[in-house]
Amino acid sequence: MKRMRAGEKRKRTIRAAVLKWYRSHGRELPWRHERNPYRILVSEIMLQQTQVSRVLLLYPRFLQRFPTLGHLAVARTSSVIKAWRGMGYNNRALRLQQLARRVAAESNGLLPRSVEALMLLPGIGRYTAHAVACLAFGRRVPVVDTNISRILRRLFPSMSSFTQANGNDDWARAAELLPRRAAGTWNQALMDLGATVCVASSPRCDQCPLLSLCPSAHRVSRTKKRRTKPESGRSGIPNRIYRGRIVEALRALGRGQSMTPGTLARKAVDDFNKGDRGWFDSVLESLERDGLIRRRTRSRISLPA
Repeated sequence: MKRMRAGEKRKRTIRAAVLKWYRSHGRELPWRHERNPYRILVSEIMLQQTQVSRVLLLYPRFLQRFPTLGHLAVARTSSVIKAWRGMGYNNRALRLQQLARRVAAESNGLLPRSVEALMLLPGIGRYTAHAVACLAFGRRVPVVDTNISRILRRLFPSMSSFTQANGNDDWARAAELLPRRAAGTWNQALMDLGATVCVASSPRCDQCPLLSLCPSAHRVSRTKKRRTKPESGRSGIPNRIYRGRIVEALRALGRGQSMTPGTLARKAVDDFNKGDRGWFDSVLESLERDGLIRRRTRSRISLPA
């Protein structure tokens, strides 16, 4: 019983310390002042695998071009891909428009409010569903991104060996720490703490509001990096880079224009030669399957209509 009371007291102390820190050190980000679910959704999709600094630049431009979910739903796909310039991972733009079209057709343009319903939409995984449900609709649900996961594993190192094999425990711990009110503020406070103080390498423990509560302070262990399977590519450059170059070359075309595969190859590949034709065609096929390019004929390629 005493141990339980001590655990609850520690949680309360953690919450109070983080929220106090956040009031003085939280980042000023435009989407945090939003209450429009569509705009919050756009920010969350953009923040997937993209640095905040880049999103800060491109987020207002995208919303100026597509101010509502309805505008995005009826837009030409080529226009959406062009507006995504500079974000990378162009599939996100396609999935975002697919989501907009489905919601416009099936839900009268209104995003669902529950985590479960959000996860049924294109491009929405567990994190994004929880983030939108919490930040756009005030749902009391945990949000666990890389930054929050890192904080939890350092605050509660005894669970780290288990969570390496089963990340679900991060979510369970995050749910335990949720305050009864203002879950959105709490989740954003944790994100900022992980992004600016409790960083992956060389954490700034002396600046951390949880210094006296964190058993990992000043002794973050170095873990061996997992060997990852090398990506398919050419000359040491992964195919995703060439995919991005191909889409970027097609973005430069005017409406109704197209390009031959040979011209496109020379623009996307520095030292393209005849021996690369089979490989390059397979990259084009993957882009076509994903809906990012359109083959008008075997010899003409453009962005989708």
